Amino acid sequence: MEQETREILGKIRLKRQAQKISLLKLATEVGISHSHLYYIETKKVIPSIDVIVKISKALGITILELLT
Repeated sequence: MEQETREILGKIRLKRQAQKISLLKLATEVGISHSHLYYIETKKVIPSIDVIVKISKALGITILELLT
């Protein structure tokens, strides 16, 4: 997994925690299981672009915020 990908996935967890959103709540809003979201946040799986878009929308941020 490339460093840039790892950084993006790490930002998902940081943004979620900063907003005090539970793993279960975000996963439910995105339409994925909480275990899948956990694997995304811990960099064990790479999500599809569709899932990244849904996560950013659920967090109220843009894709650009995850990329920078």
